[in-house]
Amino acid sequence: RGWGMGESKTKPNGKKPPTEEKKQYLELEYTKIRVVDFDLKELVVLPREIDLNEWLASNTTTFFNLINLQYSTISEFCTGDTCQAMTACNTIYYWYDERGKKTKCTAPQYVDFVMSLCQKLVTDEEIFPTKYGKEFPNSFESLVKKICRYLFHVLAHLYWAHFKETVALDLQGHLNTLYAHFIVFVREFNLVDPKETCIMDDLSEILCTPVPPPAPAPAPSTPASAPSPSSQNHVTER
Repeated sequence: RGWGMGESKTKPNGKKPPTEEKKQYLELEYTKIRVVDFDLKELVVLPREIDLNEWLASNTTTFFNLINLQYSTISEFCTGDTCQAMTACNTIYYWYDERGKKTKCTAPQYVDFVMSLCQKLVTDEEIFPTKYGKEFPNSFESLVKKICRYLFHVLAHLYWAHFKETVALDLQGHLNTLYAHFIVFVREFNLVDPKETCIMDDLSEILCTPVPPPAPAPAPSTPASAPSPSSQNHVTER
């Protein structure tokens, strides 16, 4: 089901396409849709009585589960044909195995690698201990950073390649809220290099700014004699 003879025309050749695709996900009608409208910063700040590693562990596990769930909603549209590489903006992500061997793979393969690795790490008692008194390993923070970097790639791909399907399923509010919560969290604890996330800075700036509360409706003015309904022809509001 590829592009047949026309494929060579659309193949990336290292040059930017002459007109960059319009980013539908930046349009106001979509960015204003969130599931929550309070300041997410309050959700991510480390509570005084909780150990930092405990906090990182529980949040990272939650983000892994939520991003995995969000991806699963559009996974049938993310195939080896539709997404022949793991892309976001003009970036292609390659997978590196434990030996550091670089592999170019399709987006569904890449996401599968990411989710399998994250699942393996967050369920490993030696790395994410759940029993009282068990120590976190010295490598814990670097592993959390690795997980968060990969999860960011999945979120970026969702926006770049599958935003239309997300809107069709009416899940853009969930995606926006999840993305904003994740970005505020990784910024709070410096978990992902800004050079990695800068490809989505335009969206991050919009979504990580708390939604301003709706302006209070102006009090209706009460003229001495209220006009009868029939005389309300043209009222200009200030």
